Amino acid sequence: MEGGETTLSGFGAGAGAGVDTKVLHAFQTSFVQVQSLLDQNRVLINEINQNHESKVPGDLSRNVGLIRELNNNIRRVVDLYADLSSLFATAEGGRAASEGGSVGTVRQAGAGHKRIRSGLD
Repeated sequence: MEGGETTLSGFGAGAGAGVDTKVLHAFQTSFVQVQSLLDQNRVLINEINQNHESKVPGDLSRNVGLIRELNNNIRRVVDLYADLSSLFATAEGGRAASEGGSVGTVRQAGAGHKRIRSGLD
């Protein structure tokens, strides 16, 4: 292999061959961020459940902020996965998109997410 490239194990035959180490590093960084957010979400969900079961008015009102934080974390996880999808499609030279996979995500400022699935329009 040429400098700066490596192979990814665990992917289909040849799927990761020749992937740039920068791309591999970006994958690893994103997955670490996703795992951290999911761990935070687990803690938030446990606290939300405890507050709900307690029926204490102060705890219940605290849940509003906790649920907002949970929703923001979920939004960040979705964004990270969308970025990973784009990164993977780019790293594979667009192969996934040309084979009819659903890889695209269109981001609109301030307006949620829209997923485009090829072949379903």
